[in-house]
Amino acid sequence: MLLPQYDLDGKKIAQLEASDTVFGLSENPELLHQAMVYYAANQRQGTSSTLTRGAVHGTTRKPFAQKGTGRARQGSWRSPHHRGGGIAFGPSPRSYRKRMPKQMRRQAIRVALSGKVANEQMFVIDGLDQIEQKTQAMAKILTGLGVNGSVLIVTGQSSNARRTARNLPRVKAVSAELVNVLDLLRFQSVLISPVAVGVMDALWSDLRRVRKEAAA
Repeated sequence: MLLPQYDLDGKKIAQLEASDTVFGLSENPELLHQAMVYYAANQRQGTSSTLTRGAVHGTTRKPFAQKGTGRARQGSWRSPHHRGGGIAFGPSPRSYRKRMPKQMRRQAIRVALSGKVANEQMFVIDGLDQIEQKTQAMAKILTGLGVNGSVLIVTGQSSNARRTARNLPRVKAVSAELVNVLDLLRFQSVLISPVAVGVMDALWSDLRRVRKEAAA
């Protein structure tokens, strides 16, 4: 398939050939949702911790006599309804990690990239990796393209674009090898360099199941 290619002023200048396997797939919302849950869950630390009534340090003495005070009976100062007492049903350290087959993760990235192309939210920028290292230069590109929402910038390994985007709000820049489904779904538009398109073609176009021992 052919992707429209723009210059640094936001003008369409040419078309870049790309793989249909990576950028031309149909929608698969169920797969994207599963991949999004997988990536989001694996980013959680799971370190939140609270003390139950049994773990709170304090006296075991009964607050007051069982009878004769006219008050409701109480057995411990460490009960959740007392100030300084334990927490009822509070969080405790746990692992949120999920598993997802490698082939499904790879396919989810292809579907997410194809969705950006189908919705005309992906812009191939010629000279993006060699842009001037100034925030104003990146802002000029976004203005020329008419991009107002959040932006994900995908570049090659050696690129100046990642430094120019650091001070812009709702803009994130990553190299092509580090692109994941969560970022593709979170950000509205994608700016990508021709080099990054080639890297993605090389990474995601191979559909074969290659085992490590077979490859060796």
